[in-house]
Amino acid sequence: MGEEENPSCAESAPTTTATAITPKNVKKLTLIPLIFLIYFEVAGGPYGEEPAVQAAGPLLALLGFLIFPFIWSVPEALITAELTTALPGNGGFVLWAQRAFGPFCGSLMGTWKFLSGVINIASFPILCIEYVQKIFPIFNSGWPRHVAVLSSTLALSFLNYTGLTIVGYVAVLLAVVSLSPFILMSLIAIPKIKPNRWVSLGQKGVKKDWNLFFNTLFWNLNFWDNVSTLAGEVDEPQKTFPLALFVAVIFTCVSYLIPLFAVTGAVSVDQTEWETGFHAQAAEIIAGKWLKIWIEFGAVLSAIGLFEAQLSSSAYQILGMAEIGILPKFFGVRSKWFDTPWLGILISTIITIGVSYMDFTDIISSANFLYSLGMLLEFASFLWLRWKSPSIKRPYRVPLKLPLLVVMCLVPSGFLVLIMVIATKTVYLVSGVMTVAGIGFFLFIKLCKTRKWVEFEQEKDDDGFQRYVL
Repeated sequence: MGEEENPSCAESAPTTTATAITPKNVKKLTLIPLIFLIYFEVAGGPYGEEPAVQAAGPLLALLGFLIFPFIWSVPEALITAELTTALPGNGGFVLWAQRAFGPFCGSLMGTWKFLSGVINIASFPILCIEYVQKIFPIFNSGWPRHVAVLSSTLALSFLNYTGLTIVGYVAVLLAVVSLSPFILMSLIAIPKIKPNRWVSLGQKGVKKDWNLFFNTLFWNLNFWDNVSTLAGEVDEPQKTFPLALFVAVIFTCVSYLIPLFAVTGAVSVDQTEWETGFHAQAAEIIAGKWLKIWIEFGAVLSAIGLFEAQLSSSAYQILGMAEIGILPKFFGVRSKWFDTPWLGILISTIITIGVSYMDFTDIISSANFLYSLGMLLEFASFLWLRWKSPSIKRPYRVPLKLPLLVVMCLVPSGFLVLIMVIATKTVYLVSGVMTVAGIGFFLFIKLCKTRKWVEFEQEKDDDGFQRYVL
């Protein structure tokens, strides 16, 4: 049944486009900055791929980064391309869930994805300080470390405040500088490569760590849908998004594989040494300490890029949720100078700073759990909209019929379920508390609307009638 044949669905789940809300004279994101923002949403460079070798050996690590994109990254990117071009408004996945299943699911999706996003963001300033402290040991602990984390978070958040277009071009620069040493290392490594090392299943006596292996692949090739919350800020999103996602998928996979082929083929070390950051050690073995320092400097730049891209997504998610009435209207306020969602940036930054000072290993695991719940709801929204609303105009359409789309979604969904099944009791508890809080927040917002305590954005349905969405 199409959306024209189902007025109740249209009534409970409105769409919005940023075209009607964002001033026309604001400069929007173009193709190149968008590609690199997507890149930093997902990867930010080959930093962090090394544990796959430690967990399962060179051959399986190489096969993992060759095959896993087809069963996880490509489906997620295809869904993002179709739904972003069909519903090109800020809010992204929140808008999709709301359109498919109504305001409650939209709100719950917003809770899951926002909390997982801001908790993830908190790790990047800490990562920057981890590298800086190698040069300046004073930042190893105590108040200097706390001040450094706070000041770096505030400085990076201010850069985000200056505008999404600026952030996009900064992402291009950061990617070029942070990836350059890996290109050099790969070229210098060519004469030293021994192809027989690529087919090694690992050292004898080293047990396979499948949990580490799959988690490494998952989190290095994830978050393709985060960029959907920026759809209202993109120039001609119906044309730009599919191409940007296509290029970003290829670029990301290549940026992982080339250094991995180079280092596994050129360097022979104990398998247990393949921890996060081993690429810097490999660079010293292959070319010298100068390249090691460059890669470590690149890691700091990569963390900055990841912070900026993901903070942008979280802030514009809040803006988008205000535009469709899930949040009060004042959450959608923009800066008079830069037209950025300054309140969304402020809220995301405050939560990020709070999490930065916590021992948040279990909290991060819980955030990953919430993200997995959000992805299951996203897959369900995609399939439901294809089935129930086939007449929605889709400038880009995944070229598969519904049965094959179900198969396409079932494979990554099975992987998500596996990750959630092996979670600890603490993760279940924290995730449950966060989800219950999200449900409570939805009910509170509904009460605010009923009592008219605050103003909410109003939307027009397909027939032009004005009504509230909650």
